[in-house]
Amino acid sequence: MAAGRGTSGRRDSSGVRGAGGTVPPALVVPAAWQRPYLNIFKHFRVEEWKRSAREGDVATFMDTRLKGTVYRIRGSIPGSSYLQLPRTGTQSLGLTGRYLYLLFRPVPHKHFVVHLDVTTEEKQVVRISFSSLFKEFKSTATWLQFPFVCGAAKGSARSPRHELVGDAPTDVRWTCLVLDLPSILSLYLNRHYSHLKSIKLCSSLLVKNLCTSDLVFDPGMTFSEAHQAELACHGVVPMPREMAFPVPKGEKWHDLYDYIRFPSEGSKLPKDSIQKSCPGPVAGGQAPEDPIQQKPVALTSAVRDRLSLIQQITSPKASIPEVHLTASRPPRAMPAGDQELEQNQKSRSGEDTGQSPTVGDGGIHVYAHQRSKQATRAVHAASEESTSRKGPGPGVLPSRRAAACRRLLPDPILKLSMIIGFGGCSTKWALWAQNSTAVVYPCHAVIVTLQIHSRKQRFFIGHTDKVSALAFDGSSTLLASAQAGPRSVVRLWDFPTGSCLSVFKTHVHSLLSLSFSYSGTVLCGVGKDGHGKTMVVVWSTAQVTRGGEVAVLAKAHTDVDIQALKITSFDDTRMVSCGRDNIRLWRVRSGVLRSCPVDLGEYHSLEFTGLAFQDGHAAEREHEDCTFFVCSKSGHILEVDYQNVSVRSARRLLPAPLQDCQRLDKTGAGIAINSISISSHFCATGSEDGYLRLWPLDFSAVVAEAEQEAPVSSVCISPDGRRILCTTAAGYLGYLDLQSWDSNTLMRSHEDSVLAFSMEGVWKWMATVSQDSTIRVWDLVSMQQRYDFTAEEGTPCAVAFHPTQQMLACGFDNGMVWTFSLATSSLLVEHKQHRTVITGLTFSPDGNFMFSSCLQGSLALYSCMAQKSHVLRVLGNVVAPDTGSSPGVLVVSEDSHLLAFVGPSKYVVTVMEACSLDELLRVDISILDLNSTALDSAVGVCFAPVPRGELLVATSSNKILVLDAKTGRLVREVSPVHKVSCSSLVLSKDGRYLLTAGDKVIKVWDYQMHSNINFQVYIGHSEPVRQVAFTPDQRHVISVGDAIFLWDFLALPEERSPPAGLHSSESVPLLGPEQRKNGFSHVGGSWRNELGEGSSEILKDASETPRQAVPLPLLSSPPCLDVSSVHQTGCQSIFSESDKEEEADPPGSSRMLVNRDKDASVLVVEPVRNEELIVVRPKERQESSRSPETLASEPRKETTNPKPQCSVRPDSYRHFTPCFKASVLPKSFLPPPTGSEVLKLKAVIGYNGNGRGNMVWNPDTGFFAYTCGCIIVVEDLHSGSQNHWLGHAEEISTLTVSHDAQVLASASGKRNGDSHCQICIWNVPDGVCTASLFHHETQVQAMAFSQDDRFLVTLGDYSDQTIALWNTYTYELMWSTCISEPVHDVAFSPFSHRELACVGNGTVMFWLLEQQGPNVHLKVHRASAPDVLGSVELTSLCYGADTLLYSGTNSGQICVWDTETNCCFMTWEADEGEIGVLVCRHNRLLSGSNAKRIRLWAVAAVQELRLKGPDARSNLVLLEHEITLDGTIVSAAFDDSLEMGIVGTTAGTLWYINWVESTSIRLISGHKNKVTEVCFGPDETRCATCGEDGSVRIWSLGSMELVVQFQVLNQSCQCLAWKPHPVVAWRAESQHVVAGYSDGTIRVFNISRTEMELKMQPHAVALTAIAYSTDGEMILSGGKDGLVAVSSPRTGMTIHVLADHKGSPITALQCTMKQYRDFGVEGGELWLATSSDRRVSVWASDWLKDKCELLDWLSFPAPASPEGLDTLPPSLAVFCPWEHGTLVYVGFGRQKEALFYSLHKKQVVMKIPLPYFATSLSLSPAARFMAVGFGARLLRLLRCPGEAQDYAGHDDTVHRCCFAPSGRRLLTASHSAVLLWELTGG
Repeated sequence: MAAGRGTSGRRDSSGVRGAGGTVPPALVVPAAWQRPYLNIFKHFRVEEWKRSAREGDVATFMDTRLKGTVYRIRGSIPGSSYLQLPRTGTQSLGLTGRYLYLLFRPVPHKHFVVHLDVTTEEKQVVRISFSSLFKEFKSTATWLQFPFVCGAAKGSARSPRHELVGDAPTDVRWTCLVLDLPSILSLYLNRHYSHLKSIKLCSSLLVKNLCTSDLVFDPGMTFSEAHQAELACHGVVPMPREMAFPVPKGEKWHDLYDYIRFPSEGSKLPKDSIQKSCPGPVAGGQAPEDPIQQKPVALTSAVRDRLSLIQQITSPKASIPEVHLTASRPPRAMPAGDQELEQNQKSRSGEDTGQSPTVGDGGIHVYAHQRSKQATRAVHAASEESTSRKGPGPGVLPSRRAAACRRLLPDPILKLSMIIGFGGCSTKWALWAQNSTAVVYPCHAVIVTLQIHSRKQRFFIGHTDKVSALAFDGSSTLLASAQAGPRSVVRLWDFPTGSCLSVFKTHVHSLLSLSFSYSGTVLCGVGKDGHGKTMVVVWSTAQVTRGGEVAVLAKAHTDVDIQALKITSFDDTRMVSCGRDNIRLWRVRSGVLRSCPVDLGEYHSLEFTGLAFQDGHAAEREHEDCTFFVCSKSGHILEVDYQNVSVRSARRLLPAPLQDCQRLDKTGAGIAINSISISSHFCATGSEDGYLRLWPLDFSAVVAEAEQEAPVSSVCISPDGRRILCTTAAGYLGYLDLQSWDSNTLMRSHEDSVLAFSMEGVWKWMATVSQDSTIRVWDLVSMQQRYDFTAEEGTPCAVAFHPTQQMLACGFDNGMVWTFSLATSSLLVEHKQHRTVITGLTFSPDGNFMFSSCLQGSLALYSCMAQKSHVLRVLGNVVAPDTGSSPGVLVVSEDSHLLAFVGPSKYVVTVMEACSLDELLRVDISILDLNSTALDSAVGVCFAPVPRGELLVATSSNKILVLDAKTGRLVREVSPVHKVSCSSLVLSKDGRYLLTAGDKVIKVWDYQMHSNINFQVYIGHSEPVRQVAFTPDQRHVISVGDAIFLWDFLALPEERSPPAGLHSSESVPLLGPEQRKNGFSHVGGSWRNELGEGSSEILKDASETPRQAVPLPLLSSPPCLDVSSVHQTGCQSIFSESDKEEEADPPGSSRMLVNRDKDASVLVVEPVRNEELIVVRPKERQESSRSPETLASEPRKETTNPKPQCSVRPDSYRHFTPCFKASVLPKSFLPPPTGSEVLKLKAVIGYNGNGRGNMVWNPDTGFFAYTCGCIIVVEDLHSGSQNHWLGHAEEISTLTVSHDAQVLASASGKRNGDSHCQICIWNVPDGVCTASLFHHETQVQAMAFSQDDRFLVTLGDYSDQTIALWNTYTYELMWSTCISEPVHDVAFSPFSHRELACVGNGTVMFWLLEQQGPNVHLKVHRASAPDVLGSVELTSLCYGADTLLYSGTNSGQICVWDTETNCCFMTWEADEGEIGVLVCRHNRLLSGSNAKRIRLWAVAAVQELRLKGPDARSNLVLLEHEITLDGTIVSAAFDDSLEMGIVGTTAGTLWYINWVESTSIRLISGHKNKVTEVCFGPDETRCATCGEDGSVRIWSLGSMELVVQFQVLNQSCQCLAWKPHPVVAWRAESQHVVAGYSDGTIRVFNISRTEMELKMQPHAVALTAIAYSTDGEMILSGGKDGLVAVSSPRTGMTIHVLADHKGSPITALQCTMKQYRDFGVEGGELWLATSSDRRVSVWASDWLKDKCELLDWLSFPAPASPEGLDTLPPSLAVFCPWEHGTLVYVGFGRQKEALFYSLHKKQVVMKIPLPYFATSLSLSPAARFMAVGFGARLLRLLRCPGEAQDYAGHDDTVHRCCFAPSGRRLLTASHSAVLLWELTGG
């Protein structure tokens, strides 16, 4: 076989000794046997131990994960336990395959070693070893040692990319290691590979197998995928089955196992360790035969890491928005989901470990997964100084779609202005820029440049962790910064522009020091590696400014301690370091870094802290004249002679009175010197005693000293020598001016995280408390610290400013509450009402009261009317004890009337009267979300401005709930807000903007949610943000956490905001309090936008302004609105003949004739003659036996119109979107002969909440109909009986009924092969489908009959955009046209059949129908919504009394229009959500919204307002009632007085509403999610269903009403079974149902007592099947892992666990009776288990005798690869009730058939062909009927043997069917619909 370079396979049997050892004779392995691969363990029969050797603890065992035998090698010493091939060292394996595959798993918390001996073509034996014991790569001429990095499981804390060498983690995975042996020899030793000689596997590890091959095997690829991709010709093939790891169904190989290829694909640069670097082999090309002959690719490790990162992020690529990281742009905001943002942060932090020549990132595409429906925009990872940002920073992410959708403006709305903070990792790094006017220092993860005169800051953003070191080159053009933590990277910045030039890995866990050469071409750093060992690295940065890379010149490990390291001023290759007990000189020569120690003599035990060279840059000088100074903790300053490597002199700083630095003639303890800096004229030192001292160069005496408040961390003399920069350990940054001898403070900061802050607006001060136990007061104007308080008794944790007095309150962790007077700097009062940590502290806005709470739940009220506050009232156990300290614990309303807090438990929010602490309201927020299966808890509260009357609650499920502060009802919710719980939230004073903080990000929200993208995200904090708030003037935002961030708030104040959608041709409304939202001011007699955009017209009469708001009522006394008269002028003749409008003439059924003499608002439309009319043939009654294909095959004509292409869904829930279905309609259908139907559909359980307007009710005739899937259910509300109209094959979107209730129209989507969707016309009295109409191409959005029922109008959805008018006498298409934009709803006028209206994007279209003979003319007038509404969608409409038209908007307003003038004369705020349903009867109006509410309005005043105009007085618009339901309102029908009606919601519920009694009763309900199981009770009076929503529901078969429901939170109910014993009258309580859940639990429910009797968990995974034994005394359950458990419901114990089907999910379990000794085994019960791998086991059992014996084992064959199937059908088996000893099997196989297998004959006795593979199966116990469900939405009933009958009615896969015990009923389930059938014939 071909060896590594294509030579013939050679066997070295001569025993000639080579340079590295003797090459023994090889074992005879013919080359042909090695193709395509050789299984080494199998070929050499390792289990026989004849040709292999073992030593120590080497054993085999069965691995449950791999389902096979593996070898376990373990031992404390690797050399003592091993497995070796071949047996002796005198033999050779002689394996010539290029790749060696090792399938192994390291033993957790242990080390392992693997030795491979390979032979080169030069007969040299080279040992290749890899081990987790090796710390670093080592090589000799005959031995290569590679460290092996053990990766952790996916999702664990240890990431394989950043793993450290060491023992294996706990969750280490099975690994496929691929070693390219020729490449290893070529890259590391420049030798040619011949063959593999021997293998030695040493403890501790598990090994599955070894193999060699010349092919690249991809373990994650199947054979079918490889065949389709034709990868075999490229050398990439799937892993052979005997070598493959098992992958469960639905899982991915790379999610379960690790794949490591070494060296990695395409890499020609040596790696220093073996670790996971890519997800799998790269398909597309076979590796070259000779790696030396390949042209090397110049990819550095950093570039490969970056490309690997991008490849990981971009997979999968479906539905992923593209994000560009651009350069040189200021920070921008990105409204993105928090999960996307934080994922991008992690991605960018991962990028930081890579190296790039120029980190511009303009051409790199970074992708983020879109996990929510919210639009995602990307963060511009750049700042003014940083053109490239990979980590968090005060900027945000940009979006490609941002321009196409409405978003929060301005963008960005925040701009980082200032950071108060210094340090983070340490406080010793602060540098002068070359011009001596700017200081550079780190503030946690941000680098700040501060101008010392103007105090302006610039920001360098990109680090993802705290900055640990800084360094400048000599000209201050290059800045180097290093970050702390395990992902330590170095960034190089172009300081003048602020751009990041390069990012590269350091190979060090945390850099402690950096030093640049004067020229900027060499950079050195020192830090600790992963094992705590000191490491010095030197880089070449010469090419960085020209776009090149940073290269490692040299690196070295050392055992000495290094505290400081600097490059010498005369040679870039020489360095000096100092540390504990040592001073060393370093030099780089020939790529090697070496050092020599300075002879310290008697000073050898000193701890040196800093060093400095005497002169600046002196490249022209020789190093013989160079000296440097070193300072120490003992006060010594040593002058070191560089040339002689010795100490020239030593001095020591002693405390007073020996204050001067003396030669060593004094004794005693010295003053520790932390830093030293030297200029050409003097020296500066900073010491532990807090002094900055200046010395002459001879250190003869102290020239000057300046005392600081804390130990000095560092000193730095400016380049011009005029200033000395000083930092202290307390976070102080300042400088000493040597000319004026003034000390100037640049920055003060807290020494630890800031916990909370408070602001006041009179003096513009801010107070902060921190974990450093200090309270500090800052000036908001200058941002300088004014006061600093420290309490010795406790740590401050809460702070509050008095709103009007110079008084500050602070709460401590010991329960104390102090009040300070800032005017006198004194303590006023010390309150001791609490005993534990203060969690909340606040003043009322009027300053009269103060409130405090503590961790024990007590609440205190204080009076602050006098300067010294006193306690008024203390309540215990009212505040939730586990909320912790946060700014949202206690909040007071803006008017100081209400106090809100979380308590008394975390699930409850309480509102009290602020002045008395009397409870007013208590809201349980855990039950507000009816759809949630988990309890929600509150974490913070916030009041909205008083006019809104709302209370915001942040919850633990990352939501914000908006509650009515007076009634407690849920107004709306925002979700998700952050990835973690919201730590702070606050509203702006005008109520327009909401600030939230969560984790490390800040979000700014449009509180009204008017935009598609309602928020922007800002990053920059390196620690969680504790609090965020607006400044009192609303011009800035402050956030605190690791530091204090001040942001400029760029949004215009309310009175200056630009109007939304102002048109120049329209008048501007009067500027009242409401109208100021539109942003105009009166300037010079004309109305102009403050931004400079003026209106083209002068303001007209104020009566043109529509009303905007209606106050929300109290439940006790509904308030009313005094509506003034508004009259629209200038609307004389809407449809006048002078109107004109130009529009294109589209071909098709309609021709638009343009009359140029008419008004621009009118469009006249004429239809083409009869040749374009639809011919509709009347049809016979549609029985259940009719095929869904019948109508499709009938001849018909269809109209075709060019449709505008609109793929963007409008911002309205009104549009119907069909449920996703993978099933298709059947290709064949066998309807039963007329009159011979065996099955009759009796009842349907469920209502399709996905429809829109899909329920109708006529109160006069009682006709009531709704849809469930593709079925129209007509139900008698008195008797509950149902009729079912089957004429549709797809999901029905909407219904409408004629006014006389004689005709019903229904619409559904396109069927297979159709080009248009279907509209069915039904005759209501007899249920006959009289016509089918085909015109719209996608979905029908809405339909309506004219008042006289002569016309039917149909409206297409947003993709169709057509409106059609039909003649209801002939159902011919009379007129149709395309509309330029989506329309949401349509309605005919109740007063005239000639008038209709429809609503769309900000407009109402009023249509006027004119008919002359066969010709139809329609005129349309487009009326725009009032400007005060902004850009809105008009989403619903209904006609009111006389000439009124009401329309709802997606922002919650209701507009009232005058249909005579077609003008809007009034609007009001009717809801917080989109209004999708409007119903008007006389003077009452009903509105329904996606806020889950219906509201009843009294609108009599509206008509009076329209009639009386300006003279109208005391006109009332009253909100009478409101009811909250369980979902968004999608349909409604009411009686003529609007007192009672029926409402449908998206939750799949139809509610009966009675306004008189204020009641809501469920009429129809069902499962909203997929139904997983159905079954009958033994007496057939009830049936049971369960679903993925975790519910078990019991239904009465007589009334089809829900009897009882058992709900389990957070779990899915997968299967259920009814106890088989019949129910008798006196044993009603014996009815039991058992259910299996997704968490492996089994629950037994007592139906009569409606309680759970038993819960047990025999499985560790989800259950898939469950059954009772025939006597009901045992429960058999099967799990997803294939285990079958037998449990006792009496004791709850699991008696048996059968593992015969292990590894394949159980799909069916069934029990049946048998004679005791039938089949030759004892037992009275026979049961079977079926698994998804097409295996059936049959068992005989006697439970009383604890016997369970396998009777038969069946395995049914199937093709290797399914064709045309996306998923395999289930394997199902049941006992045949009419053939004893026979079972029936269906499943995937060679043929689509049902097999009858005889247990007696042990063979298949009958086959029944099926049209498709079955998805469900049930056999009738009473007759020879078999029901089979298919994925083609088909139910087939077979008489065995005999004919087959097919039944339609399902709109998705029939995945469940079940016969009743009597065989007279049948239940079927299709997604969420449950159908009940009766057997009437046969």
